[in-house]
Amino acid sequence: MKIEGAIFAIGTVIFGVLAGIYWVVAQEPAGTAALVLTAGLCFLVGFYLLFTGRRVGLRPEDRLDGEVYEGAGEYGFFSPHSVWPLPVGFFAAAVALGLVVGWWLVTIAVVGLMMSLVGLVFEYYRGDAAQL
Repeated sequence: MKIEGAIFAIGTVIFGVLAGIYWVVAQEPAGTAALVLTAGLCFLVGFYLLFTGRRVGLRPEDRLDGEVYEGAGEYGFFSPHSVWPLPVGFFAAAVALGLVVGWWLVTIAVVGLMMSLVGLVFEYYRGDAAQL
């Protein structure tokens, strides 16, 4: 994670310098704010990766002599037949569209999004797929 953290740390410096240059040259607050926020987000991700990388230690990807088989193993469980990502994506898009169309659509879409997120999270706690 050291390399990834360094990339984001460099991005923080680059976007910070660009924000300063942009402010001096353009005197435009919206673009400057966007560049400052981008630098801030790069800082957050870079700090997290560097801090976590120090606690976790070196991964096979971080070593020059690392082999592919050293990274083998289980990375997590990903449901191959879940139908819940479709309604989650639909209602998330409806929330974004509702910000343009009207607050009534946002209200309906947020309720649907919450219900579909509950279905996604608790999918394996009910029915045939429940773990005993």
